Amino acid sequence: MRRPFALLGLPLSTLALAACGTTVSTSAFKGPSREVAQTISNLQADATAGEQSKVCADDLSAALVTKLGGKKGCEAAIKSQLAQVDSLETSVESVKIAASGATATATVKSIHEGKSRPSGVSLVKEAGKWKLSGAG
Repeated sequence: MRRPFALLGLPLSTLALAACGTTVSTSAFKGPSREVAQTISNLQADATAGEQSKVCADDLSAALVTKLGGKKGCEAAIKSQLAQVDSLETSVESVKIAASGATATATVKSIHEGKSRPSGVSLVKEAGKWKLSGAG
């Protein structure tokens, strides 16, 4: 398997969840932590539906979209990377929100080729919404 989302600088286990048929559970989280977990769940739903424009507009930070070449570049990168993703089961294991409340890190666990792999994902709060900003 090729390493998907390398352009995004995000770990495979985080965004490979986008190809899963199941949704990411957010029920174990409360308050702002649940909002962070919901962002990862939303990414999964948008990517599964093939909604590259929603992924870029709603799920990724403005800085990450810019890094990918703006709206059109981001959509092309997401489309290309999703074509390479294997289906993996993924869960959000933990969420840590910085004292400032402006950034967070989620630990996401996936199983690939029979091995459990935890990865960190960084998120940033933009206009009151959590968005993925890179590897944690």
